[in-house]
Amino acid sequence: MNKVPGTQGYAAEADELAVRYASFTFEDAHKGVLKLLPTSGKVLDIGAGTGRDAGGFAARGHDVLAVEPTPEMRAHGERLHPDARIEWMDDALPDLARVRARGETFAIVMLTAVWMHLDEGERRAAMPNVAALVAPGGYLSISLRHGPVPPGRRMFDISIDETLALAAPFGLMEVFRRDGTRDELNRSDISWSRLVMRKGS
Repeated sequence: MNKVPGTQGYAAEADELAVRYASFTFEDAHKGVLKLLPTSGKVLDIGAGTGRDAGGFAARGHDVLAVEPTPEMRAHGERLHPDARIEWMDDALPDLARVRARGETFAIVMLTAVWMHLDEGERRAAMPNVAALVAPGGYLSISLRHGPVPPGRRMFDISIDETLALAAPFGLMEVFRRDGTRDELNRSDISWSRLVMRKGS
């Protein structure tokens, strides 16, 4: 039994996914969002996968804590992005116990293609933990997937409005949203929403 239900299917496909995720750039993946985010400060990449985003932020001069619970994915990330600015960690939503134990907050917290793996109860449990890791004045960026769930995976269709409602009690307010973005891998039945929130200072 997988200790992290949302990671089902990723270990077996890690080699293929490492190639697929590298097929489009960090800049393309976050078009329209990067201009909103701070140009300095530490980044927390939750569900860092094979490290595309961690590598992109490190290349821009950020120190990055890359959190990835699937060992096979994390191994690819460490191999593909051997940057001293990136620290890799094994931890997972909804608790993020190891990250929270450090007592740090972050200027940028990324949840790229991650939040959709949590069921409703997990999302309610996770949001206060994630919000506590965003520094005052910092940013939380979330992408939400819409479309059929691949065999062997665990995903949920989540709206921007639900996510905002969960985040608002913790001082996170919308600064950017975009619905219906095409899939970077050109899957015609998949679209994405993007939400960026800022925490009050």
